[in-house]
Formats: sequence, structure tokens, C-alpha cells
Amino acid sequence: MFRPQNTITIWRRVWFALIVTLLLPGFLSAQEWIGVHHRAMSHGWVTPLHIDSVEHIEFINGFTSLRVQLNDGFEMPFSVGALDSIDFAELLDEELEQKNHYEVFQMYVFTQNAQAINSKENYVPCYVAVNGGDSYAHRLLPASIRGRGNSTWNWYDKKPYRLKLDKKHKILGVAKAKSWVLLANYRDVTDLMNTFVFELGRWMGLPYTNHTRYVELFVNGDYTGVYQLTEQIQQGENRVNVSDDRGILLSLDEDDGPNINADATDNFWSKVFAMPTTVKYPDDDLLTPERRDSIREVFGVLEDAINRQDYAAASELMDMESFVRYLMIQQLIYNVELSAPRSIFLHKDGDGKWAMGPLWDFDAGFDFDWGNMYTGHTFFTDYKETILGSDPVNRNGNYQCPRFFTNLFGCKEFVKLYKDTWNHYADSLMEHTWGEMEHYLEYLRQGPMKREANRWPISGKSFETEVAKMKAWLEKRVAYTGQLINGIPDPDDIDPEQPVQSEKLCGTIDVSVTVNWNDGYSQSNSIVIDHTQVLGLLGIDELQFKPTKVTIVPLNTDGTVGPNNTNGVFGGWFNGDGNPRVWDGGHVYIEVFSDLFNWSCGVRKDTCYDTEHTVTMQYRYQVDTELRKVNVRVHFTIANVGGGWWW
Repeated sequence: MFRPQNTITIWRRVWFALIVTLLLPGFLSAQEWIGVHHRAMSHGWVTPLHIDSVEHIEFINGFTSLRVQLNDGFEMPFSVGALDSIDFAELLDEELEQKNHYEVFQMYVFTQNAQAINSKENYVPCYVAVNGGDSYAHRLLPASIRGRGNSTWNWYDKKPYRLKLDKKHKILGVAKAKSWVLLANYRDVTDLMNTFVFELGRWMGLPYTNHTRYVELFVNGDYTGVYQLTEQIQQGENRVNVSDDRGILLSLDEDDGPNINADATDNFWSKVFAMPTTVKYPDDDLLTPERRDSIREVFGVLEDAINRQDYAAASELMDMESFVRYLMIQQLIYNVELSAPRSIFLHKDGDGKWAMGPLWDFDAGFDFDWGNMYTGHTFFTDYKETILGSDPVNRNGNYQCPRFFTNLFGCKEFVKLYKDTWNHYADSLMEHTWGEMEHYLEYLRQGPMKREANRWPISGKSFETEVAKMKAWLEKRVAYTGQLINGIPDPDDIDPEQPVQSEKLCGTIDVSVTVNWNDGYSQSNSIVIDHTQVLGLLGIDELQFKPTKVTIVPLNTDGTVGPNNTNGVFGGWFNGDGNPRVWDGGHVYIEVFSDLFNWSCGVRKDTCYDTEHTVTMQYRYQVDTELRKVNVRVHFTIANVGGGWWW
């Protein structure tokens, strides 16, 4: 809390006006702190500010408001009816001896002219005041603020924010930087999901794992609830510390990738696995098209080694310790974002190895119910669903991940490392990481989460109930994940494929299927491919054929590879123009699960009113150093289009 030298209590507005006029000038020297004490939601709050002169404190609007003016003319208004007192304290720029980061602190954002923060693109100038309590230095910092996030910004009333300070500063003990994030965590009633993963990742030694500082946030005097202050994932000395000239930071993310942001100049489809990839560093100022293409090639070398299941080559290119720890956290938390993928980061410095991380965005894990994703807050129902499955190389989980994350499970060395690493941490995982949650909970329970619930009531959801569910789910989940990991089949010794030196299109197969518009996603018909014909075109026989070597990709109309946005191991959603795109706006889809020659299919009724569609999938199979391809052109006939609708 603030340690006042002199306290002036506002008993009456007129008395306070006299005090300000007659007494205060002798108390205040240049650049001292003042603490404006006010009341909100039956709780006392202190906004730390610093000013040059007491003349910068004045009444306005007929003594109904107090205005504090900063050095640059920026004004901060306070309602007099909500004020208790003003303290004057010595300027404190250094951290205090006690550094208790588990506390819930207070942060105040004052935007210029009280502008609303209603855009993810446009920053609003502001000042940020942070009360560091007895643990950290108070801060009053010029900055800008805007919205951030995708689903969290578009779907929910409680908005997340991105802060950009005018200069680099440390906040609440976290290393200095300009960019910071305020996570709303509205979907997560416990407010612990990201924190749990951050603490787990740091304990496991994953590089550049984020920190958590909980704050209760005020925006222009309005109490907006409990937020998680954390680092922005970016290149920097105190962030992802890769070099300015040769560092690379990538994000595998459907929302930022070329499928949704086709006009962006910083993204691409990865060369081997066609994952949506965005270059986060070098940033826009440094990222020429040539450098972007060079990064795609460099990343493609790693992809190629993983695709060929060449563990030795992949180990030369990737920090395998970071890879296995990263994947087992995704598996433990049941983070389905791995399948899209979304919010998956990896980095590389010069000639060094790739490393996974930082970890990010886990409020879609913990068995989130996507059936009511726009309004729902339901987690922790089933602890046995999996993202990687019990046999990851064959991708038998509930969601299908890119083979970038699963192919190495076909290598003995990788599976051994994966099991050994899990067993090293498993026995103390909950004791350590949930122990950290208990420290945070001690302070969240002292009023912040009650005030959060009053500000953002969620029908039928109790903080304490959800916390208990989370702990119980995790305890069962840790045990079950251990069974899954230790039960992963030990693969046979394999001779990794040689690098691809040539590619060959071996032919095209035409098939037709009729689907019923009214049946939507529940079609009785499937797409049946003659596997003998496919193998014949590939030039191999049944004895040579290895199903795990098959890749099936959706093709754009120009012959390039498009994205798989289905839940199938392979597949694609196709727009009306025959190009594979996202589910939103898609017309027809193809999904391939365990049977490589019998494909599920369907139609999206609310976007497709066409009677015919032709789309193309492609089998890919490597023989020696040649990648052989067979196109399958699928002709859809859609019956009863519009049937059952009232017009």
C-alpha cells in the first residue's frame, strides 16, 4: 500500500477546496507521488500518480470532480463523491525488499479524452498507473492501448487489451519491455488456466515462458475486473531473446495464416506439412519477401527431416527436449489448438537449433465444450479425451494434429525420450504446479474474484466450484496421461526416408458422390477410392505399401496445396470456387480418418446452395527419393438443395 507522509481526508468538498488552496503547496516537492484514494464496489483503491505541482490538482464541474493534470497536460478526472483522501509519498522507483508476485495488484488506465477502446487495430493514447503494493515499485507510464485477440475479442463482453508503453519499463517485477498483454480470461471462470500452464512450462524449463501478474483493472474509472498481465510474445532482450540480425520467431496459427489473411505479406503455407505459418520476427520493417521465402525454406528443412522420420537429422535441427516437453503439456491440457494449429510458437537463433515456445493461449484446453463456444464456460467434463491419442504416429486422438507434431513418434529414440521425460516430472507435477495455484488463490479469494463475478456474472458458474473441478480434472488427467504416454507403442527400427529429390504426378482418378443437402454433416454416402488403382498409379504393390507413409492433401484449383480445416487426419473444406479454405464459408468437405480409401463427406447447409461441386484431393507417397502423387477429382452432386426451408 501507499506509505503517506501527509494525508488530507475529504470530509466536505468546500473544506477540501480550502485545504488545497491554503495548505498543500508547502507539502509537495517536484515529482513526488500522490495516492488518490477512492471507493469502488465497497472497496478502497489507491491510484498512484506523480505531478510537479499541487496547482495541478483542482476541482472542476462545480466541485463535483477532481482533476489531476500531469506534466504533459494529460488530465485524469475523479468523481469527488467516490474520493476518500489524497496521500503524498516519497517517489519510489526501485523494487521493495518483499517481492510477492502472487498478490492481486491494481492497474488504472486513463485514455486521452476518455476515448473508448473499441479497436484491435488503432491504439488510443493513455496513461497507465500501477499500484505495486508492498512488493513492487509504483508506476505511472505514458502508453497506448488497443484491443487484442480473436475469439476473445469478437465473442465476449469482457475485452482483452494490448499495452504499448512509450518507453521500456519493468512492471510488477517482470523484466522491462514496451509491449504487454492484459488477458481477460473471460471464458475461464477459474482465471487459472493460462497461469497453470505458464508455471508448468517454466518449471519444466521451456524457454521464454511467460509470467503472471494478476491485476484488478480500471479503465477511465470503470472497474473492469481481474486481468492477467503478462508479456507480449515478441523478439527482444527480455522476451524471446534471439538476435536482431539472424533470429526467427514463428507462429503456427490459422487466424494469422494465409487462409484467413491472404493479403498479409508475413505469412505462408509451410513447405512440407502445409501449416499456416506467420513470421513474428523479423517484423514488418525487416521482413522482405525474399527473407520470408528464405525462412520458409529454413523451416522446410526441419519439416523434411520430421516427415522422413529421420530422428538424427531432426535432432540436429530441433532442441528435442523442448519439443517433447511442449507436446506433453499440450497432451496433458488437451489443447485442441494444436490441431488447427493456433497459437503455436517456435524460434531459432542464427545457426542454432529450433526450439518450441513460448507457450500461449490455453483457455480452449481443459476439455472446453465447443458446442456452445460463443457463450459457454464449460470445461472439465471428460478427462480421457486426447489430442495426440495413445498411438500418436497413427494419430488416433480425438483431434487430428499436423504430422509435424506426430511423425517422430515413429522413431524409437523420440518415444524413449518422451517417456523418460514424462516420468521424470510426473510424480511431482501436481504437487509443484497446483501448489503454485494455491499461492495465487490465497489472494484471488480475498475479494478480487467476488468483485470479478459481480462485474461479469456468469450464470450457473461459481469460481470455487470451477476451481475444485479443475483440480480434480487435473489429478485424474495426470494419471491418465501417464498411462497414455507409457503405453505408446515402441516402434520398430526404421530406415528414414532419403530427402526428396524429385516429384512426379502419376495420374488422376475421377470419382463421383451424391450427397443430400438436408443431411448436412450426416451423409449416408461416402467417397470410395479403388486402392488398387491408386497403388498401380503410384507404381507399388500391396507388399511395398506402408499406410503411415501416405499423405492426402486438398489442392487449390491452381494445383498448390491448401489447408486441412477438418477434424480428419486428412481432408479439407472447399469454397464454392473449389479451393480449400476455412469452415466458415465452406460449401462441401472431405474427411479422411483411419481408412485411407473411404472418405467421409458432407455439405454446409447455411452456405451452400449449389447443385454441383468439383474438388481435388491428392495422395502423396515417397518411393526412394521421388515423391509420387495421384490426384483424386471428386464430383459432388447435391440433391434437394434448399429442401425443408421456408422461403
